[in-house]
Amino acid sequence: MSAVTIVFALLSAVSIFVIAAVVIGREAQRLDGVAPRAVYDPDEATQFVADQLPEQTQARLTFPELHNLLALHMRWMHEKGLQPADVVDRKQDILSTLVVGEETLTAYLLGMAEETKINVLDDVDIVHVVRAHLAYFEAIGAVGPSASSNDL
Repeated sequence: MSAVTIVFALLSAVSIFVIAAVVIGREAQRLDGVAPRAVYDPDEATQFVADQLPEQTQARLTFPELHNLLALHMRWMHEKGLQPADVVDRKQDILSTLVVGEETLTAYLLGMAEETKINVLDDVDIVHVVRAHLAYFEAIGAVGPSASSNDL
């Protein structure tokens, strides 16, 4: 092997490494600014939540009622700006802190259940639905960071 061949091979290897590093770095930076893709499937969510509910709650809520409660929860999230219409490859641009508490959501769902004629026999059923639905969000990776005491 001649010296020219060795130098050419080294320059080729260094060039390939530099090109790969630039491309990978640029893509990593782009992906860092894009919201993660958490896919919410209403049927899967309903089944997940139904499986998580205590037996007493399962006996009192029908599957369509549960599905409607989850839809109301998603509507509430949309109204709060947590479920924007265009999320594919969207930059993370949440500028204000929004703390979602179980109590607020439970109160909202209790009111909406009454308004939409969903027959809730025991208020604790809504508490169980909220907790199980939030657990589904966590399972699919759609939960942001927990609020610190400064945010409250």
